[in-house]
Amino acid sequence: MMPLPMRLAVLFALLLTAVAAVHARGTYQTPQAFLEESFPEGVPAPKILWLKGDLRRAVKEILGHRYPALRVRYWRRDGRTAFILEEIGKEEPITTGILVRDGRIERIRVLIFRESRGDEVRHDFFTRQFEGARLDEAHRLDRDIDNISGATLSVRAMKKLARLALLLERAVRDREGK
Repeated sequence: MMPLPMRLAVLFALLLTAVAAVHARGTYQTPQAFLEESFPEGVPAPKILWLKGDLRRAVKEILGHRYPALRVRYWRRDGRTAFILEEIGKEEPITTGILVRDGRIERIRVLIFRESRGDEVRHDFFTRQFEGARLDEAHRLDRDIDNISGATLSVRAMKKLARLALLLERAVRDREGK
């Protein structure tokens, strides 16, 4: 049997691990607050983009799986388009708000994080890397995004969502002829 001080140390370590895992989960900004921040002059009415044909295939290529819905909602005003998108990190969805202007990411925010670890992707030091990013012709980001040790799957999900938002914004601009 382990001595009492050793048992207490093990118990303390287990409690710290549990607290850290619970801490990662959270709502950092509501989707409505993200939209209000993105459109301070008033949130425009949402519009719908149907995922069909070549767009559907390109979405599947970016995500590595079919998008779980047949359509995506977006908000657009004055050349700025906002999307609220989700992708699985390791096991749970990460809800992200992405604002795109003229084919470049203006802002990306983790809104709701449900995983037990990897929430470092919500910090500005990480999300700032996406500002100004564009898609190349092969639907890849035009820049490297640094990984975060221990958050690889969350980073991967964020990169997919950035690529997806840029692709969708391109489709919206093509549809509107702008």
